[in-house]
Amino acid sequence: MLSKPFMTTHEIAELLKVREQTVRTWIHQQELRAVKLGREFRVAVKDLEAFVNEHATREPSWTNTDAPDRP
Repeated sequence: MLSKPFMTTHEIAELLKVREQTVRTWIHQQELRAVKLGREFRVAVKDLEAFVNEHATREPSWTNTDAPDRP
């Protein structure tokens, strides 16, 4: 069974504050991994997280060497 739900292009557009067509463009250009179910695309939450991380301008603050060690 799936551990996390899939998101629609509409949900992603609302979340990221972009047009739905922008999300579809990312999918068609194979920048954002998606699954086509019927006529609609769905994106796994982990794939959206990976996409956002790949497009970040810098590393997350918790990867900084000054940060305390994590268990």
